Amino acid sequence: MDLIAWRKEFETGVAEVDHEHQELVALINRLADDISAGADKERVQLFLGEVFARIAAHFALEESVMRKHGYDEYEAHKAEHENLLDEIRDIMDGAETDYTEALSATVGEWFIGHFQTKDARLHKKLGV
Repeated sequence: MDLIAWRKEFETGVAEVDHEHQELVALINRLADDISAGADKERVQLFLGEVFARIAAHFALEESVMRKHGYDEYEAHKAEHENLLDEIRDIMDGAETDYTEALSATVGEWFIGHFQTKDARLHKKLGV
């Protein structure tokens, strides 16, 4: 079962952003599957590093779009991005034993809320 089930309402209408969102959701779901299948801590840490890098790159793209268009809530949106990256770092640095719970509580819930609020507003505001 997927940690995050993709839904149409997650789409922003910006093709490259939506594509990256879908890729990130798939990557996070693969990580959750690996964890459920009993992947060792080293494998989980490597995968978390990949998730972190991909999310950071995606945020850089999204922030570039916001700057380009003079998005009025850029700072607040960027702060949410930074908070998630901090939470992922905490999972990576901590002595987590239940990665699935940690991912669900941070990444899973965060993406769902962020896609439906911040990214949806960004799409509507920019009209793209």
